[in-house]
Amino acid sequence: MAMDGLHEKYERLKANLASLESVAVAFSGGVDSTFLLKTANDVLGDKAIAFTATSASFPQRELDEARKFCQREGIRQIICESEELSIEGFRQNPKNRCYLCKKELFQKFRKIAEEQGILHVVEGSNMDDNGDYRPGLQAVAELSIESPLRKVGLWKEEIRVLSRELGLPTWEKPSFACLASRFPYGETITRDKLSMVEKAEDFLLKKGFRQVRVRIHGTLARIELLPEEFPKVFVGGLREEILHAFKSYGFIYVSLDLAGYRTGSMNEVLRDK
Repeated sequence: MAMDGLHEKYERLKANLASLESVAVAFSGGVDSTFLLKTANDVLGDKAIAFTATSASFPQRELDEARKFCQREGIRQIICESEELSIEGFRQNPKNRCYLCKKELFQKFRKIAEEQGILHVVEGSNMDDNGDYRPGLQAVAELSIESPLRKVGLWKEEIRVLSRELGLPTWEKPSFACLASRFPYGETITRDKLSMVEKAEDFLLKKGFRQVRVRIHGTLARIELLPEEFPKVFVGGLREEILHAFKSYGFIYVSLDLAGYRTGSMNEVLRDK
């Protein structure tokens, strides 16, 4: 990685944010939005605020981390209640589910920003997001939401490097996507099933697994882990612990996906067609 080019992108990012004058950052507490919020705060001070949505598809652990970061950095944060399950069509989990969600959410964010006298809403998608099926980016474009990280050409790994230089705790944080992404397209999303997935992923994270996804297929849990962490499942009775815990959450069948963790695995059915 050419560090000179990386720092040039970072300077362009700061210049871009300065030109916006005031921003509300869609802040989930993940790698990208944390880096964007930190940079915006460094550039704009109190003219940069954080908007965080809370819903059944956003784990409590992520909300707690987002709150702690804003408190530590002295950034004003507005928590927005956004219940995706009330959006028409969302529960049926269509292929454009993410579009429905993002459109509703960013419409709320824009309204709050106007009420707060903030000129722009910005979000943290990066260059890596251009490579997969991302219907949410259509809503971002339609609502004129700014995407500064993509605008200056920053990739995920570059954001991690810069985050580390800035001392951000998220520089090596595993990637995360909302819990609704754990459902196959067409399978009904319910609050109970979202809770099952959240509990199952929390259990695996507490057991020390670094990057996890629990995909839900009816009453079957399909666990995605980093392949190098597979052996850990079969040491010291952990396999039995996982099975017992998952069944207590409501799963009947529990499987380990031999392909391992990968982003957007639910989109593979779309690419196969």
